[in-house]
Order: sequence, then C-alpha cells, then structure tokens
Amino acid sequence: MAKQRLNNTADKANASGITALYVRVSTDAQYEEGYSIEAQEKKLKQWCELKDYSNYKVYQDGGWSGSNLDRPAMKQLIFEISHHKVIRVVVYKLDRLSRSQKDTLFLLEEVFIPNNVEFYSINENFDTGTSYGKAMIGILSVFAQLERENIRERTRMGMYERVKEGFWMGGNGVPFGYDYDSNRNILVPNEHADDVRKIYDLFLKGYSTTRLAKMFSVSGDRQIGLILDRITYIGKIKYNDEVFPGRHQPLIDENTWNRVQKERQKRSRKKSAMSPYLLTGLLVCGKCGAKMRYQPWGKNGKIKIYCYSQQSSNPKLIKDPNCNNKKIDAHDLDELIVSDVLRMTDNISVKESKLPQSISDRQAGIKVFQAKYDVLEIELKRLYNLYASNGDKLLIETIKEKQKEMADVSKMLNSEKASVAAVEDISERQNAIKNLRNCWNSLTLQEKQRALRICVNRVIVTDDRVDIEYLI
Repeated sequence: MAKQRLNNTADKANASGITALYVRVSTDAQYEEGYSIEAQEKKLKQWCELKDYSNYKVYQDGGWSGSNLDRPAMKQLIFEISHHKVIRVVVYKLDRLSRSQKDTLFLLEEVFIPNNVEFYSINENFDTGTSYGKAMIGILSVFAQLERENIRERTRMGMYERVKEGFWMGGNGVPFGYDYDSNRNILVPNEHADDVRKIYDLFLKGYSTTRLAKMFSVSGDRQIGLILDRITYIGKIKYNDEVFPGRHQPLIDENTWNRVQKERQKRSRKKSAMSPYLLTGLLVCGKCGAKMRYQPWGKNGKIKIYCYSQQSSNPKLIKDPNCNNKKIDAHDLDELIVSDVLRMTDNISVKESKLPQSISDRQAGIKVFQAKYDVLEIELKRLYNLYASNGDKLLIETIKEKQKEMADVSKMLNSEKASVAAVEDISERQNAIKNLRNCWNSLTLQEKQRALRICVNRVIVTDDRVDIEYLI
C-alpha cells in the first residue's frame, strides 16, 4: 500500500508540473564539441521516455553564450520556476546550463532548491536529490568556468599573435575610409579613403574639426578627432597600447600624421585663440591657481585682468572665493610679455649648437633598445609557435615573463624616442620663431596668439609680479 501511495504521488506531480528540457549552443560552434540543438533535444526526450516523464517542455537558446544568464529561454525558465510551473530541469551537459561557476551556483542555490526543483545532467549522470550530486555540481561548474577562461586566454593570445603578423583584429571597429576583407583579414581602402586624405590636408591648412565635420559624411567633430588620431592610417595597428606594422595600405604618410599630432597638441592649448585678447588662456593667478581673464573696466575703454575666483558664476572656475590678487592693466601686461618673448627669441641661435649632438646621442640609444626589442620579439614568437603546436600550459608563464621583459624594453625605447621627438620639436619651434622680432608688427592678432602659444606655457600673475613659463 505504501508503494502504491508513493507512485500515485509521483504520477500526480508529473501531471501537474513541467519537466523543463533546457538546450543551448553558443554563437561560436567550435567550442560546443559538436552538440547541436537537435542532438541535445533528442537525447533529453529519450531520457524523459525512459523515466516516463510525459509532461515536458523544451526551452531553447540557440546562438547564446553560456557566460551569463541573459538568454531569452533561460529568463523564461527562471520565471516559470518562480511561479511553480516547473518541477525538474534537465540538461544534456552541465555547461549547457552555464559556463559560469557563479551563475551555476546561483541557479542551484537561489532558483532550483528554494522552489523544490530537481536538476539533472544526463551526461554527468547525477542529480540534486543527493548531497553527492550537489557537491559534484559545484566541482564541475568550477571546471566549466576554467575551460571558459582558458578559451578566453587562448583567444587573447591568438589575437595578439594575429595583430603582430599585421592582420586586422576583426570586423568590428573598422576605421572610416576602410572596409574589412574577411578573406585576407586585412583592411582595404573604400570610397571614403580620399576623404581621409582631404581631412588631414585641410586640418593642416587651419580648418577646425567642427568645420571638417560639416564638410564630410561623418557623425560629428568627435569622429573627425578620432580620424586625425588613428595611427591605423599610416599602415600600423595599435593593440593593447602596442603598435605593430599592418598589412593594409596606408592612407597617410607618417610625416603628415606626425605633423597633425603636433598641430592637435598646439590647438588643444589654444582653445581661446579666437579671443580678441592676446594672452587669453595663458594667464594663471599666482595666489589661488585659478585662471585669469580680461574684463572691460570703467568708461575710459581700459581693460583689466583679474582672477576668476573673484568674479565668476561658475563654481568650477573658483579656486578661492577669498582670493585678493590685484587687478592688472591688460595693456601693460601684454607689452611686458611680448617684450620678454622677443628677448627670448633673440637668444635662440645660441642654444641651437647643442641640439645635433643631443639628437645623435639619443638616436644611438634608440638603436640599442630597438635591437634588444627585436631579439625578444623573435624569442616570443618562437614561444607562441611552441604553445600553438603542443598547448603546453607551462609555456604560458614563460610567455608572460617574456612579454614583461619586452614591455620594459619597449618603455625605455619609447622614452628615448620621446626625447628625440622633444629635441626635434624644440628645434622646430626655434626655427619657426627665430625671426619673430622682425615680423611681429606685421602679424595678425591670431598669428601673434599662435606665436605666443608656441613659446609660452603659462603666465603666472601675483599682484605686481609676473612669471613666465617658457616652452623654448
């Protein structure tokens, strides 16, 4: 009689609750070991027939990753479990449910068990009805997550090696002016390639990013900025702060790209270049550190310069509301700065004799670091090839050590290159302003503003004292 009552109870539960058959494959079938949706579903239905579970329902997530629970069928399953419509969940293999240990344990501890839902994985042949089954789920979910992390690590390493060989990273993030050739895995110029060349040319001729955005089929001046900054256009690929030669056709020569970068830096320092005042953007209060501005003063047409902290409605500009720095006559300050700048430019020729030797010394250092980097690069490539051929995980630690060594050498190499660039920049600045005194009076206001911003970093005003920080 007891056995008959037990069977009646089981039959009643089977009739009133759903056996949920959950199946999933991700978008990347090569990681799914050949278990198609159809194959999983067939196995699960056969299992139900053996167990005599007739009231079953298939929950199918085709093309969804197991790295999280943001899947349509999974959401529906959780919803119906919470409404007590499901009495058991069955999967072909544990990683079909989730590849995340955290998500697997969440489903088990927070969804299945509180709602009295049994869980079965027929491939691993255990269930949650026993403590052994619960323990095994925790253990297997750890290995499922480990495999996912190994896949991610292999993908990252493969991507790094791919970019090092000059191939593009994939179809996403393709720069304006290029299309992605998936057969050759490289970028190819498209109908907008000439637009990129024109954008670089016009920018160097003085056009702003805002004006350029209105001239070309782009989303705005921000995209113009991205176009001007992308090293991809000189035939290189940047990946994780490293730059590699690419196999794609450059749209811009390296000299043009470098000139644009310098111009970008100059323009970022002179956002106020259209101001009718000579030193706008360069003035700093020596007492509180706030910026200073020109302001018409009185009825006699005089212009005074005063600290933003003393009279600004923008709290971001106020450094000290009690700042008592003196107001200074704008005409007097302009004359003082111009006089000192012209005096500095008169002495530039004295400094030039030191530059060639400095550049030569630095370039010698560059050759040494570059040679060392090239050797390390060859060694790392051999390690990658070994790892690709035998999958020995012990090589990963050696690869990481080699990567760190390369990063250190790369840092020193870049430091040497930056030093040379800085010296060359100084030389360029000096050549540009060598005859500034002779032509100053014939320059327009904007040309004078530009010349000052080449020479001067900032002007610090403290009451009657003025300090000039030079860039030359």
